[in-house]
Amino acid sequence: MASTAPKKRVCYYYDGDVGNYYYGQGHPMKPHRIRMTHNLILNYGLYRKMEIYRPHKAVMEEMTKYHSDDYVKFLRTIRPDNMSEYTKQMQRFNVGEDCPVFDGLYEFCQLSAGGSVAGAVKLNKQQTDIAVNWAGGLHHAKKSEASGFCYVNDIVLSILELLKYHQRVLYVDIDIHHGDGVEEAFYTTDRVMTVSFHKYGEYFPGTGDLRDIGAGKGKYYAVNFPLRDGIDDESYDQIFKPIMNKVMEMYQPSAVVLQCGADSLSGDRLGCFNLTLKGHAKCVEFMKQYNLPLLMLGGGGYTIRNVARCWTFETSTALGVEIANELPYNDYFEYFGPDFKLHISPSNMTNQNTPDYMDKIKTRLYENMRMIPHAPGVQMQPIPEDGIADVSDNEDEAAAEQPDKRISIMSRDKPDCLR
Repeated sequence: MASTAPKKRVCYYYDGDVGNYYYGQGHPMKPHRIRMTHNLILNYGLYRKMEIYRPHKAVMEEMTKYHSDDYVKFLRTIRPDNMSEYTKQMQRFNVGEDCPVFDGLYEFCQLSAGGSVAGAVKLNKQQTDIAVNWAGGLHHAKKSEASGFCYVNDIVLSILELLKYHQRVLYVDIDIHHGDGVEEAFYTTDRVMTVSFHKYGEYFPGTGDLRDIGAGKGKYYAVNFPLRDGIDDESYDQIFKPIMNKVMEMYQPSAVVLQCGADSLSGDRLGCFNLTLKGHAKCVEFMKQYNLPLLMLGGGGYTIRNVARCWTFETSTALGVEIANELPYNDYFEYFGPDFKLHISPSNMTNQNTPDYMDKIKTRLYENMRMIPHAPGVQMQPIPEDGIADVSDNEDEAAAEQPDKRISIMSRDKPDCLR
């Protein structure tokens, strides 16, 4: 379908070292998927149509715009060879199982965050329409805690950057897991609306209930759509477009951050949704049509051949360029057998999201959104850039009192989820 809209200026952040980081044997998170994506993007010739940048390594001062000093210092210090000296801190900062210590951990965080922050700066300077960082989107990291394979929350850092120029920023999350770290960071402010579509019920991170709507000034500015196993392209389309339409109408943001976690695709190693690339990318296409500064980030995705397919296709979607279903020869060609095609087919798993269930959720969310004043008023004086970074202090204290509530992202591998 040829788009008549003018082509967008797209800039893309990638560091060749990112694929070298290794979480460890058997760990589902594989940074190598970002290198595979990049290689596919090169071999499709998409690099010719956008500006490619190597991100800077985010420094401690940038990370502590949100994260606590002692947590970032710990990440900077911890290594596989000195772990025995830091057992207490590892427990305190939830580093160990889901979030292991590996060689170059801090540099990996620096590159992931560096690309997202640089993308936000580029958008702020109006030097691009869309900025892409597939190494970002690590939405579970908390102010003082690693979580769900995420250590530094590049999304929160990039949103804080956007808030220097934008009164209202919209965050949209289509990863299968709830975007809990981002929601928590902005739970009490109306300057950021967070919208997350995710699997809910006996599933990591266990948050993202329909009734979680924000607090204080941020009440009604957190939107959660809890989903059941097996959602397909058609059902997703029937909720995503109307909900986002209403969000855009009521909230009127001037910048959008879209987390494109690919673990919501059919056949994901840790997921249990049934989306194809086309269904997933329709969300990108839909948000792109609003012609607002758009930051596109990666996130989850554990069947790495499909992650590379997805993010390549969504790069082409950002560019408004059609690419062939026949994969070009690339360095990782054997990963894409036996068909060597770009697109994937859905499985025959049952969609447990009945029309009745989805209508009920939609109705509730519309009721909540009616409580939002049209284009909410904001304070006239600019908020200092680290003003919002402190909003989650109370939540941090509450979480510290309930350490037993933690569940593992890996242990939630549901037996009824099709691989």
